[in-house]
Amino acid sequence: MKKLLRSLLRARWFQLAVGFLVAEYLRLVWRTNQFSFDPADVYERAEPHQPLIFAFWHGQHFLTSFIKTRDDHRAKVLVSRHRDGEFNAIVAERLGVETVRGSGDHGSAFNRKGGVGAFKEMVRSLEDGYNIALTADVPKRSRVAGLGIIMLARESGRPILPFAMVTSRFIRLNNWDRTTINLPFGQGAVVGIDAIVVPPDADGQTMEALRLQLEEYLNESTRRAYAKVGRPEAG
Repeated sequence: MKKLLRSLLRARWFQLAVGFLVAEYLRLVWRTNQFSFDPADVYERAEPHQPLIFAFWHGQHFLTSFIKTRDDHRAKVLVSRHRDGEFNAIVAERLGVETVRGSGDHGSAFNRKGGVGAFKEMVRSLEDGYNIALTADVPKRSRVAGLGIIMLARESGRPILPFAMVTSRFIRLNNWDRTTINLPFGQGAVVGIDAIVVPPDADGQTMEALRLQLEEYLNESTRRAYAKVGRPEAG
């Protein structure tokens, strides 16, 4: 039975079918929730500074494709090479966001999982005018920002924009990243926090301070977003 299930999950037709269904479900969620924005002119503030590095917490990723609201906004999202990542890539691409495949892992797994290649591709994409969206967490350590995203900002010279996108109705799983499955027919909020700029000559101490600041901004944006939809306890 397990072998049959593994074969099914690897079958391209099954991945495409599931990706299609998930993408259309997320469109339903986006269209049936009434979203507010904090600040109200968050897009107007962000546009002059594009391309940007959009940072968000793992587990809050399902609606992040909708951060791209105009056809002329070019965006890519970092998606792992794991089997689960294949489904995420299909969903993102169906929703109009290109993908960079690789891992944000550190240490010995970094090269094996394509982390170096993905990092270089993200730098090139930013140079070509693409916004890059990626989770800030260290893998398997929820709400702990890694240095990888700080390194990307230092190397590319592009600002990091921390944000949270939440809905009032959701199911939260009891796993490492507290995955939140957004539900339709409620209230939604997108909260952006001040951009973080990493100097090109930032040393280890500066980068660690900025990593902690990114954590603080992401936690604050999450707290404010859930408060705006009437679910402060969820933040």
